[in-house]
Amino acid sequence: MSSELQGDLPTPEIDEDALRLECGVFGVFGDEAASALAALGLHALQHRGQEACGIASYDGQRFHYERHAGHVGEAFGGADVVERLPGRAAIGHTRYSTAGGSFLRNVQPLYADLEGGGIALAHNGNLTNYVYLRDHLVGEGAIFQSTSDSEVILHLIARSRAGKIVDKFIDSLRQIEGGYALVALTKKKLIGVRDPLGIRPLVLGDLDGKPVLASETCALDIVGAKFVRDIEHGEMVVISEDGIASIKLFPAAKARPCIFEYVYFARPDSVVNGRSVYEVRKRMGLRLAHESAVPADVVVPVPDSGVPAALGFAQEAGLPFEMGIIRNHYVGRTFIQPAQGAREVGVRRKLSPNRNVLAGKRVILIDDSIVRGTTTVRVVRMVRAAGATEVHLRSASPPIRFPDYYGIDLPDRDKLLAATRSLEEMREFLEVDSLQFLSVDGLYWAMDAGERDPAAPQFTDHYFTGDYPTRLLDRELAEGRNEMVERQLSLLVSA
Repeated sequence: MSSELQGDLPTPEIDEDALRLECGVFGVFGDEAASALAALGLHALQHRGQEACGIASYDGQRFHYERHAGHVGEAFGGADVVERLPGRAAIGHTRYSTAGGSFLRNVQPLYADLEGGGIALAHNGNLTNYVYLRDHLVGEGAIFQSTSDSEVILHLIARSRAGKIVDKFIDSLRQIEGGYALVALTKKKLIGVRDPLGIRPLVLGDLDGKPVLASETCALDIVGAKFVRDIEHGEMVVISEDGIASIKLFPAAKARPCIFEYVYFARPDSVVNGRSVYEVRKRMGLRLAHESAVPADVVVPVPDSGVPAALGFAQEAGLPFEMGIIRNHYVGRTFIQPAQGAREVGVRRKLSPNRNVLAGKRVILIDDSIVRGTTTVRVVRMVRAAGATEVHLRSASPPIRFPDYYGIDLPDRDKLLAATRSLEEMREFLEVDSLQFLSVDGLYWAMDAGERDPAAPQFTDHYFTGDYPTRLLDRELAEGRNEMVERQLSLLVSA
């Protein structure tokens, strides 16, 4: 096996009000330029993780892999990628860390030499019983090389007593919980897996007879592959020279895909679970206009993710749509800036007001979502400073009131704006003339799913509703430990 691990992870320029997803995954089987295709696929998935990236390949004799800090183009943009990572099969990963932290040893794909051969693994999502499993494995003598929850899966595979590596993999999957999409590479197989509820996305494509796996269809498009189908919830696909085999791993359950893929994470040109992300976002804006009309002169999106919703809003409201805020797409990871007002400078580096559009206007400002609200209020101030007479803020998603445990980097509940304030208190904090959010039923309407069924929700939507689709073992155990400590302290004080 040859390997390369380069660079320290940079300290990212944090927009603490932006949502981040853990990563994107890609795999291809049977092409002489597999690593180059993986690099292209990861480039299309760059929006899913901008902290680090990696590719692993197998050339028929050895595994090769590289993991780098930074963007895909910087790490794998050279013409020599196939020479550095030879082989007819490859997997790739682009990362923003949630579980495990920002350390280079956590960058994926992870690789392990096992009895029966090596395996490389790339993972999108979070395991909700990771701490429980890790503590158990460490107690039995396991030595971890990273703090990533993905490494637990490799340890479980290694300890399985099943004979074949696919069976070992299945053993490991039946012990983990949470939301995940996995791609793995062995000496003879490319494997794709989706969690039992289909929370995290994974699709199958075909490139002139060569199977491709990816987090989104936009990654198929960039390599010229045709979309075949979504990997089903709870399904494992095993790709080899013999073809594609499908294995249903879990008892039948109703799928509950993550609805935030449509609100924010997926690229607008992707199709997720059969729905065009762009069209869903436009319908969100259309419904938002129906629910929260207000007299105004112009509809302005917060770029880029607010654009489709703003288009739908403007069409429904009969108002002009204008790019009143211009986004700079060439902002690097580091920049010298004054200590005072550094965060305001950071916003101005990325977003600039279009004064000719804003001056003297009553503006409806459309954003995809509001997390802490700290960046949003700076945008509102920028729009007012450009001459807007009124600013009416509209969120194309419902209020975010609960944290996530399936791969979205949402803060603790007490840091979520909507979890700690009333609508009027949020309006005052954000310094806007009016504030409205899309309703949960409105979001389901935009998905063409009717109203939300409280008894059996069609999507994973806990960030809005508090209705988590799985048990959260690590959180439950942590809360139990905290309660025990509090009781012990109370007894000590009373004594």
